[in-house]
Amino acid sequence: MAEKRLTWQDYFMANAELISKRSTCDRAYVGAVLVKNNRIIATGYNGGVSETSNCSEVGHQMEDGHCIRTVHAEMNALIQCAKEGISTDNTEIYVTHFPCINCTKALLQAGIKKITYKTPYNPHAFAKELMAQKGVQYVEHGVPKLTLGDDTKEK
Repeated sequence: MAEKRLTWQDYFMANAELISKRSTCDRAYVGAVLVKNNRIIATGYNGGVSETSNCSEVGHQMEDGHCIRTVHAEMNALIQCAKEGISTDNTEIYVTHFPCINCTKALLQAGIKKITYKTPYNPHAFAKELMAQKGVQYVEHGVPKLTLGDDTKEK
């Protein structure tokens, strides 16, 4: 009997989880996947500004309880689209953590229509209010348990 095929939601969330492993700030390993019409258009993870020092190299740059050295995963995914001229209007994002208030505002401004997250890490009430005002769905969705390896089978 064939194994169950991943749903699109499981597939994209598993990708976000894998991408989070590239994060360079150990305060939160976050991965994000921007999706349009069931196709990945960009990814992002928590990390320093390109070609500058990051937290794993020189430590955190803390201000008001936040590491200001880090660009959030959601912002990095949006920035990749901006650099490549890819529209984010009517897209979805899969992210390992509920977006912070600033990422929420950027996602809404960019035309994101649905936010799927794994961990309800400190969800801001105003972020939820803004999503409701814009008619943007936000859905908690776990990561499927996967085993990566050689899946070849003798025929």
